[in-house]
Amino acid sequence: MNRLKFAACLVLWPALLFTLAAPAQAETFPSRPVHLIIPYGPGGIVDFAGRELAQKLGEALGQTVVPDNRPGAGGIVGVDAVAHSDPDGYNVALMDPAIVINPTLQKQLPYDIFKDLVTVSRVSSSPEVLVVAPQLGIKTYAEFVAYGKANPGKLFYASAGIGSAPHLAAEMWKLRTGIDAVHVPYKGIGGSFTDMMSNKVQFAFSSIAGALPFTGDGRIIPLATTGTVRSPVYPDLPTVAEAGAPGYSVDVWLTLYGRAGMPTDVLQTLNAAVGKALQDAELKAAFAKFGLTPVATSVQDSAAFTRSEYQKWKQVITDGHITLD
Repeated sequence: MNRLKFAACLVLWPALLFTLAAPAQAETFPSRPVHLIIPYGPGGIVDFAGRELAQKLGEALGQTVVPDNRPGAGGIVGVDAVAHSDPDGYNVALMDPAIVINPTLQKQLPYDIFKDLVTVSRVSSSPEVLVVAPQLGIKTYAEFVAYGKANPGKLFYASAGIGSAPHLAAEMWKLRTGIDAVHVPYKGIGGSFTDMMSNKVQFAFSSIAGALPFTGDGRIIPLATTGTVRSPVYPDLPTVAEAGAPGYSVDVWLTLYGRAGMPTDVLQTLNAAVGKALQDAELKAAFAKFGLTPVATSVQDSAAFTRSEYQKWKQVITDGHITLD
């Protein structure tokens, strides 16, 4: 090798070493399918909303989003799958209020919702509706409260199980009104309506989607909804708050969660894609049929909402002395 070539090698060698040592350029997210884990079985409201969201989220991301049912233990199995996944944004879970209820109600969880998960965005809002047996002859919320106070211990209310949103909505209502009522848990709130129609149970706080087929023909009577504003599905019904329980609010929301520690740019990409998906006219129409209102929030607001809901239901569970035993 002559001196000129040797000198050239000396000059180029450091640059070559730098090139070889430099890390490969990070892939653009998402470069492969994203799994949207639905922690319940097919057929429920979370499954329905999850599948609608997966399609529109995929369009917003420009990548396939696969709805993936992982039912078990009241949502714990599906959430755990995300809590122990890689923090790369490719596994997210759509969850209802059970995610903030379980940490207080369950003796032990395989994850910590504040350490192992990050809130990507809220997805939807849906109030519950207070429904009563027609045999009571009650037509207004005020009449129902008066009846409950005049007949302590004589009202039986149905729920979808201990710790479910309908159960805790009723318990919070009892705490606010001082009314003594007896809990009758069912495997699902829909199964209680036959008993309510025959006055075996007298009332329930139900999802709008579950109650609507029965309230439409008068088989059970709707009295009020639990949101902060009136429901477009029941525009003539007052909210519980405006009817006599100021500050009372129950939202059967859905929120998207991912693995804590995912890169900030990936988290922001997912958050923006959810916001875009929720603006889709087809998704809005599909959600409306089940009483769901799309709600997109920033990462920061989503996290604050999760924490406030956790604190609210923790207080109800504690004050109501609610246990799974």
